[in-house]
Amino acid sequence: MKYNEEYEPSRQMSLSEVRSYMICNFDRPLNVTTLAAMANLSPSYFGDSFRKAYGQSVMDYVTSLRINHAKRLLRETDMKLRDIAKTIGYSDEFYFSRKFKKEVGVSPSAYERASERKVAVYSPSLLGHLMVLGIIPVAAPLDAKWTPYYYQQYQQRIAVHLKAVETPWSDGDQEMMLLAAKPDVVISHRELPETTRQRLSAHAIDVWTLQSSDWREQLREVASYTGKEAAGDSWIAFYEAKAADARAELLSVLKQDKFAIIRLYRDGIHLYNNKGMKELLCDDLQLSLVEEETEPCNQPTTLEQLASLDPERILLFVCLDESTRLSWLTIQHHSLWKGLRAVQNGYLYPLPSNPWYEYSPVAMNRMLDEMVLMVTGKSPNAIQGVVHGAPFLCEL
Repeated sequence: MKYNEEYEPSRQMSLSEVRSYMICNFDRPLNVTTLAAMANLSPSYFGDSFRKAYGQSVMDYVTSLRINHAKRLLRETDMKLRDIAKTIGYSDEFYFSRKFKKEVGVSPSAYERASERKVAVYSPSLLGHLMVLGIIPVAAPLDAKWTPYYYQQYQQRIAVHLKAVETPWSDGDQEMMLLAAKPDVVISHRELPETTRQRLSAHAIDVWTLQSSDWREQLREVASYTGKEAAGDSWIAFYEAKAADARAELLSVLKQDKFAIIRLYRDGIHLYNNKGMKELLCDDLQLSLVEEETEPCNQPTTLEQLASLDPERILLFVCLDESTRLSWLTIQHHSLWKGLRAVQNGYLYPLPSNPWYEYSPVAMNRMLDEMVLMVTGKSPNAIQGVVHGAPFLCEL
């Protein structure tokens, strides 16, 4: 359903269609009774069904859509509060301000000021935490080859592009670029060397290190540190509801099919799994993997061993160096490879390293979308747009 497309009273909508209507028309007057009528359900039954399916009450969902869009307008435009209120569906700017503070934890004016706080990050994965909170860092690792998604999305909005390397703080030129950006704080996923911390401190730059290893807890840490707790909780709830939808969609297609994750490097074949993939496939989507891959691994294997596993579906990484590509060409002609069920049935899914090697909220969301698209052929973004990883107007 397109933005501001009129509802046809004669046509009964499914629950997902009503939600799509809400996403694309949140700036209109919406209430449970009207929305329930679209699905030909009683308001109470519709409300219970909606909460069960999407993890929020109907009106809480509408509010989250409106407030998320308001946050975007506060960050990216110079609109006055009364105009923002009208744009998102509130006629009273004071009611909007009270609603915003209740949902986000700070007033719209305070949120706007906080959005101006200068943050820098050394890790590409931390970009995936900041973006879902609406924070654009002044300096971050950006590279057209190594971080293509963030580069395409934010190259014009992030002032200083650091190198996407393992230890950028050990590079003097990188440090000079970072200092030129004049951040208030550098957020890191690992402890920086004491000498680096001292040099940054001399320029009145704080260093803050994440303590958690789970992306949800990491996001909550960053949200708490930046005063965006409500935004972090809202995004996690959005992801959980989306994952539940995807899980039902995928299991209806896959049944009991098992996946093997294969990584080819030079002349070696590996059964592979990383932390993000394990959490997405096993925990969030509850898909079945071959037993050897239920935990993160990079285990050498052979075509003979792979043939004995004979998975119904294969997720495949092929490293881009020349020797690996030559090996891959050879493997494709091997009778054992061609005899695999996944290959014969066309259930072989090549994967890029980006986002599948990254561990962040944005990466998890992108991998979720790719799984649905690969298995079902349905684009998860056909209805709702995604801005900073959260649903807003139907832009895409």
